[in-house]
Amino acid sequence: MTTKVEKSILVNVPVSTAYNQWTQFEDFPQFMSGVTSVTQLGDDRLEWVVEIAGVKRQWEAKILQQIPDQRVAWAATSGATNAGEVRFEDVGGGQTSVHLTLEYEPEGIVEKVGDKLNVVAKQAEGDLERFKTFIESEGYATGAWRGSVNTGAAVGTPGLEDAQESSGDSGKAGISGKVVGAAVGVAAAAGVAAVAANKTRSEDAETEVHPVRTASPSAPASTVESEVVAPASPPGTTASVTRPGSDS
Repeated sequence: MTTKVEKSILVNVPVSTAYNQWTQFEDFPQFMSGVTSVTQLGDDRLEWVVEIAGVKRQWEAKILQQIPDQRVAWAATSGATNAGEVRFEDVGGGQTSVHLTLEYEPEGIVEKVGDKLNVVAKQAEGDLERFKTFIESEGYATGAWRGSVNTGAAVGTPGLEDAQESSGDSGKAGISGKVVGAAVGVAAAAGVAAVAANKTRSEDAETEVHPVRTASPSAPASTVESEVVAPASPPGTTASVTRPGSDS
C-alpha cells in the first residue's frame, strides 16, 4: 500500500528567493523537524538522515528534474522508498505558491500506524510552515544554485515506480530499515525529497552525469547544468555562498 501527500503554502517572497533557498538542501535541518542532516554526495544526489519519534532512518535520493524557479523532482535510490516534487509558482505581488507532492511506502507496524494517523501529512504541513517563517524572516536566500537537471525531458510527477531501486532495501549499516519518518523528511524537503545537484559548488561549465535510473529502461540521460550565484543580501552586508567542506 502506498500513500500520497499533497500540501501547498503561500510565501511572501518572490519566486526566485523561495526557489533559491530551496536549493540549499544542507540548510534543511534549520526548518525541517526531524531532519538530522542532508549531505551532498554528487551533482544530483543527496544522503538524508532523519529521526522521527525515536526512529532513525537514512536514504539516498536522485534529482530527476530541476528547473530554476519552477520545480525540483526526485526519487529515492536506496533506503526509504519515496518520490515526489516541489513546484514553485509566481502568483504576483512578490508572492510564491510552493506545492509539495510526495508518494511513499510505509512498512512495518510503526510506519503503518503513523500512516493511519496522517503523521507524514501533518509533518509536511508543519515543515512548509517553518520554511515560510524561515524565508520570510530573512527576506533573502542564504545561497542559490541556478543550474538545471533534465530540463528538456518529459518528467511528470514522480511516483514510487521511479523509486524502484529502493524497494525492499533494508537500509544502511547501523540504521534500521525503512519507516514513514524517512518519507516525512523528504516531504519536508518538502521534500524533497529528495535529491540534488551540488547546490553550493562554483561550476561554470555544464556537466554530463549518468542517466537517471528509473523504472523505464528508456529514460533519457540526466544532464546537470551548474551555476552557483551569491545570495541576495540585505543592505549593508556582503553576499557569499557557503561551499560544502569549507572552513570559512
